[in-house]
Amino acid sequence: MAQISQQALEAAVRHYQDPYLGQDLYALGAVKSLRADDSGAVSLEVELPYASAGIAGGLRQIVGNALELVDGVTGAEVSVRQRIHSHKAQKDLQAIGGVKNIIAVASGKGGVGKSTTAVNLALALAAEGARVGILDADIYGPSVGMMLGIPEGQKPKTKANKYFVPIEAHGVQAMSMAFLVNDNTPMVWRGPMVSGAVLQLLNQSLWNDLDYLIVDMPPGTGDIQLTLAQKVPVTGAVIVTTPQDIALLDCKKGIEMFRKVDIPVIGVVENMSVHICSNCGHEEPLFGHGGGERVATEYQTELLGQLPLHLTIREQTDGGTPSVIAEPDSEVARRYRDIARKVSAQLSTRARNTSGPIPSISISED
Repeated sequence: MAQISQQALEAAVRHYQDPYLGQDLYALGAVKSLRADDSGAVSLEVELPYASAGIAGGLRQIVGNALELVDGVTGAEVSVRQRIHSHKAQKDLQAIGGVKNIIAVASGKGGVGKSTTAVNLALALAAEGARVGILDADIYGPSVGMMLGIPEGQKPKTKANKYFVPIEAHGVQAMSMAFLVNDNTPMVWRGPMVSGAVLQLLNQSLWNDLDYLIVDMPPGTGDIQLTLAQKVPVTGAVIVTTPQDIALLDCKKGIEMFRKVDIPVIGVVENMSVHICSNCGHEEPLFGHGGGERVATEYQTELLGQLPLHLTIREQTDGGTPSVIAEPDSEVARRYRDIARKVSAQLSTRARNTSGPIPSISISED
């Protein structure tokens, strides 16, 4: 049998362009090994740097077919895995123990679907193969627990009467002030108390080896948001808006706030982009059209995705099974997973955090 050209094998692999990073697998450093044995069987090991389970099957098929077209190849086996690294936060703040990357999900104003987006983003990242947690930092209106279907009154376990063990739901680790107080108890606190409570929840929770911690930020751009942005080591921020003009004005303020504290804005999610009639399926842009794209262009960031205003999104979230879980094959779930891959891929291009994190706390039952 004629010897298989290693150069031809590599050329076949280079034909594949990663859909989220726009480079071939060699340029990404994703090829870990490429071998051909005497029988003509080829094996390729690929390690992608972002949450990418949804595209792994397509990659295997496309690259496998390309390899099998090389002269002398009798078969090709392609294995795909992922490895997510820790990336630098603003001002080189030290990472939290047990957490590689923190993603802030924020909005300039309330009512734009920020928490719904944060929860579905967390679930989508988990569906893409990442280890994910979510921190409900919206102290005045905590809703993450309800959206994840965590029963009212369920409390997190504690260790040494000081550290909280996040509650797991749908494969995501969750922590919220709502787990510690009665649902009917209003948080009548001033800004410093709220900021302190969020920092305490973040630092006194025993996060278990997370690739990403999603922080559902309070709406707005006031003192609380600035304090959190300055003290929490955030790898990047996602801004949620609707297409209407007043929301876009506040969206711009949110982007400016993060830029002032040196937190990279990963991109903009345009929620309630179009209304889809539940009876006839007719689509209508009730809140305007193209606003998220205009803001993303103006601030040289990315429009990560557009989500419809649809009855099922609200019903599923209120019922504790958000769209990504309730209908994983739906168009809405597909859009959330696409957003998740874009966010993860963008973060993978940032500088690595080579310093050690604040040590995670491990307390035995003995």
